[in-house]
Amino acid sequence: MKAVRLYDAFDLRVEEVDKPLSPPAGYVTIDVRAAGICGSDVHNYRTGQWISRRPSTAGHEFCGRVSALGEGVEGLAIGDLVAADSRFYCGQCEPCRSGRTNICEHLGFVGEVCDGGFAEQTQLPARLVFKHEPSLDPAVAAMAEPLAVALHAIRRLNPPQGEAILLVGRGTIGGLCGLLLSHLHDGKLLFADLNGSRAEMVAAICRGSVVALDKSQARTALGDARLRYAVDATGSTKAIAQGIELLDGGGAFALVGIGHGKLDLDPNILVEREISLIGCHAFEDELADAIALLPKLEPALLQFSEVLNSLDGIPDAYHRLIDGRSTKIKTIIRIAD
Repeated sequence: MKAVRLYDAFDLRVEEVDKPLSPPAGYVTIDVRAAGICGSDVHNYRTGQWISRRPSTAGHEFCGRVSALGEGVEGLAIGDLVAADSRFYCGQCEPCRSGRTNICEHLGFVGEVCDGGFAEQTQLPARLVFKHEPSLDPAVAAMAEPLAVALHAIRRLNPPQGEAILLVGRGTIGGLCGLLLSHLHDGKLLFADLNGSRAEMVAAICRGSVVALDKSQARTALGDARLRYAVDATGSTKAIAQGIELLDGGGAFALVGIGHGKLDLDPNILVEREISLIGCHAFEDELADAIALLPKLEPALLQFSEVLNSLDGIPDAYHRLIDGRSTKIKTIIRIAD
């Protein structure tokens, strides 16, 4: 079968490999239908930061059809259409026992510690497999995992209804945060991104306004409203610092982007204006809720996405994303019907 395997930084190969053997106890085999490229996939390709196995089949955002069951698997049947959980957690440490599997003491991710979805077939523990509505386009079902990340960030931010919210970064997670808020929240949405055309696209779909990280522009867009809540999906320390400066007192700033560099911050700003910085890592139990939202969000999710029709296109897609040449916020590879 065909698979896309990461050997080292900047060494990604499309290869023919053997299909998985019969699944071990507690595992299922999945015929992959579609898979999405995540920003963390590209980051790992550029830096090699999380490479623990060489080679490994990348891809942790995917959906497929169950084609084989290991011993002891319950609640799934051959033919079920499913989406994958990306978090390979131990289930035994204190955070796992308390339900916070996203901060498992031994946490790894599918596509790193085990082979992922950039292949025609893969295997996962059955606990990481969730059924979805059969009528969903595979390109939409493959977005369950990033939608769960965005839903977790919004729940962590917990903005009251009516509050304006600034969303910094119009990549996948920033765009999905905006989409969720446009359906779940009734406050003004402000979108900031260096890619103006992408920001305009997301803002139009989410019924928001595009602003620069500038007080005068933000104030013009807000009118009489105050700005107390924000989400950063860039990881840029400059963008985070600028976002903090824009916030009025008494709110919160959720950080969900992968960081680059260290933040030079006067903590008195947070103290005197009572601004909370909230870290958001992956998701807890939001995946099932995200899957339930997919049918309602399907038209917008398809507008957000470019869809490739072959695993062969993944290496070039990585480079287009690195160079900022993609006009959409998500690249999906359709692998099978």
